[in-house]
Amino acid sequence: MIDRDYCQLMAQYNQWMNRKLYALCAEIPDGDRKQDRGAFFKSIHGTLNHLLYGDRAWLGRFTNEPFSTPLGEELYANFDDLWRAREQCDVELLGWAQGVTTDWLTQPFHHRSRVDGQLRTLPTWTLVTHLFNHQTHHRGQLTTLLSQLGIDPGVTDLPWLPGLASITQD
Repeated sequence: MIDRDYCQLMAQYNQWMNRKLYALCAEIPDGDRKQDRGAFFKSIHGTLNHLLYGDRAWLGRFTNEPFSTPLGEELYANFDDLWRAREQCDVELLGWAQGVTTDWLTQPFHHRSRVDGQLRTLPTWTLVTHLFNHQTHHRGQLTTLLSQLGIDPGVTDLPWLPGLASITQD
């Protein structure tokens, strides 16, 4: 099972990667960011919107502040607005992660899926793991789209999260 340290680490990783990728995406002309490239959510912009949507939907469930935007709806057409909302959501995720307790993680969590409308009950820790896995999954698609444009996202692996590891010389 996961714990608060895991949630805090993954929230920090999420913020680091989002900052990195948004900075790269800001250099891409808007028309190119929005061009359908055959990805799950068509474009770079669509993928960024979906990442924010997923985080807001799950965070809303976890904090009892439901996010009511329908699944698949574009949150922000303007990239700068999307980036500001992303930064705010990342701050909220970090704050939420600090308050996670083992007791809460072990409780059953009831939620209605926006995909099929079914009411599901799972251990809370499973759904929190899904939140972070979902981010990583779609950011992987985003790095592929960037690579196809000749943009190198650099190292994206967790051990390279700034401040995580101490590095020693041999």
